[in-house]
Amino acid sequence: MDFRVSLGILLLGFGVNSSSTPVTLSDNDIEKETSECSPLVIAHRGASGYIPEHTLGAYTLALTMGADYIEPDLVMTKDGYLIIRHDNELGLTTDISQHPEFADRRRKKTVDGIELTGWFTEDFNLSEIKILRAIERIPTIRPGNARMNNSFSVMTFQEIIDLAKNFQHVQKRVIGIYPEIKHSTHFRRLGLPMEQLVVDTLHQNGYIGSNAPIYIQSFEVNNLKELKNITDLRLLQLFDNKSTQPFDQRELGTGLTYGDMATLEGLKEVAKYAYAVGPDKSYIIPRDSNNRLGKATAFVKDAHSVGLKVHPYTFRAENFFLPANFQSVNSDENAIGDLKSEIETYLATGIDGLFSDHPDIPVRIRSTCVK
Repeated sequence: MDFRVSLGILLLGFGVNSSSTPVTLSDNDIEKETSECSPLVIAHRGASGYIPEHTLGAYTLALTMGADYIEPDLVMTKDGYLIIRHDNELGLTTDISQHPEFADRRRKKTVDGIELTGWFTEDFNLSEIKILRAIERIPTIRPGNARMNNSFSVMTFQEIIDLAKNFQHVQKRVIGIYPEIKHSTHFRRLGLPMEQLVVDTLHQNGYIGSNAPIYIQSFEVNNLKELKNITDLRLLQLFDNKSTQPFDQRELGTGLTYGDMATLEGLKEVAKYAYAVGPDKSYIIPRDSNNRLGKATAFVKDAHSVGLKVHPYTFRAENFFLPANFQSVNSDENAIGDLKSEIETYLATGIDGLFSDHPDIPVRIRSTCVK
C-alpha cells in the first residue's frame, strides 16, 4: 500500500476532536508505564525523521510505532493560544513566505538574545495560523519528508491532547505528553506568559498529580521553579551547551551556566524543583576530535545520586547527526547510519529515557516494556 494512503487511513482513525474529557487512568496503569518501560521513548516533535515535525502525521506515526510520549514544543499566538512549533519564527517550518497577505508582517526581532528576521507567532491570531501549512525544516537532510510539504496544518496544544486521548482509548495503553515551553522570558515580556496556561490546560484535561503521564520541560530555570509552585506534574530541566547560560539567568545576571548546573552540586539544586534532566547527549558521552564517541562521564551517575531521571536528546539516524563510528559507509549526510548501536551505547550508561526523531528504533531495541 502507498505510504501516503497508509498514513491517510491512520489519520482518519486517530484524528483530533474537540473533546476535553478528563483522562481516566488508574494509578496502577500509570505506575506501570513509568516504571516498566525502560527507557521511555519520547518521540521528538513526533516521528520527525519520517514526516515533517510537529504535524498530525508525525505524531500519529510516532504513536503507531509505539512511542511512550509525544513531544510538542509550545509557543503563543497573538490572541493567547498555545500552538505547536519549535520556533516562534514561522519561516523555517511553514509556507508563510508564500502568503502575500502576510508579507507586511515580516520583521526583525530579537528572541532570546538572537536577532531574527521573519514572521513571528505572536503577531498572528490562531485563525491566521491555521491558514498556514507545515514544511520540512531540513529538506537537504530529509528530502523524503519534504515531499509531504503543505500536507498538514499547524496544531494547537489541545489538538495534541485530543490525539493522545484518542490513541490511548484505541491502543489501550497510557500515552504521555512531553511539552516544552519555548522562549518563556520572551513571551512573558510580550504579556503572553505560558506557564499558568499550560498547567491550566493540562489540569482541565485531567492530567493532575505526579503520576500523570506528563513532563513539562524548559531550557530556562525560573519558570520551572514557578511551575513547581503551581502543579505537581513532573518537570524536566533541559541543558544546552555547558558554556551557555539559560536565557532567564543571563537576563538576571546570575552568571549561572548549564555547565555549573551539570556538576554534582548543580544537580542537587536542580533536584529541588525538577523530577528529571534532559541533557544534550554530549554531557553523557562526549565526542573526540575525530567525531567519535569517547568515554562516558559521571553525569548519569551524579543525576541518579540526587534522585533525578535522565532523558538525553536527540537521537537521529542520519549521518549528519551521528558520531563517525556509527555513520553509514555511504558518506552522504542524509544517508541512514547505525542509530541502533548509538542508542545501545547510551543505554549502557543507565539513561532512563531518550528523545528520538526515529522512535521506532528505540522501541524495537529497549530491553523492558510491559504493556
